[in-house]
Amino acid sequence: GIILALNTATPTAKADWFGTGDNRFEIEFVTIGDPGNPADTTGDPNPAGSVSYIYRIGKYEISEHMITKANAASAEAGDSLRITTDNRGPDKPATRVSWFEAARFVNWLNTSIGNTPAYKFDENGDFQLWEPDDLGYNPNNLFRNSKARYFLPSADEWYKAAFYDPATGIWYDYPNGSNEPPIPVASGTEFNTAIYDQTGPADIILAGGPSHFGTVGQAGNVGEWEETELDLLNDDPQDKRGFRGSDWGLISGNLLGLSS
Repeated sequence: GIILALNTATPTAKADWFGTGDNRFEIEFVTIGDPGNPADTTGDPNPAGSVSYIYRIGKYEISEHMITKANAASAEAGDSLRITTDNRGPDKPATRVSWFEAARFVNWLNTSIGNTPAYKFDENGDFQLWEPDDLGYNPNNLFRNSKARYFLPSADEWYKAAFYDPATGIWYDYPNGSNEPPIPVASGTEFNTAIYDQTGPADIILAGGPSHFGTVGQAGNVGEWEETELDLLNDDPQDKRGFRGSDWGLISGNLLGLSS
């Protein structure tokens, strides 16, 4: 699955719009504040979750409907994304999406409204590192262009949005603001619930109770790609990427998005 992050050029906006006409759709975001928060030193990775800046992250997972409209809009522009999903329903989370497809989707979100792509692909469609001569090169993250507005969340950005309580500075084990697993449900938005031990995912807006920041679905429903390599270095275009959260089929609450 996919959840998005973005910079804070317009931090008061609750949703951003993409595409045109019949292919127009919106993505809703929440603001992740408390910049410079202390890291969690009990989780995995360790330390984790300290972010020095304010950013926004998707309130919900990306749906099949959003991918379908992005495919159609990009095809109209002459360069179709051709991203595949599992066709469970328009409001179900987009699954069966590779990290590279997720990165191309993010790039389209940027370029379709005149912004810089977050991720570099060559003419053959192969993922590349940004280089010192590239505008927006960031030596601390060779994957992400610093000029991009939208991007996949880093390991720290995802972790903070899920497990941190900005009011108290406390880190929790689960994205329900608790050290006890949430209650498994098939669908809904009740506090302290999540979509696991089920036969399929819920619609993205019904994917369990919110985190302290208001994100939905970081516990259960579907796992979500992180931008960051498993070794946290972001220096190898072919290395495996982090995949965080959990999915609807997990039975053990002890495995549900656990941070420590």
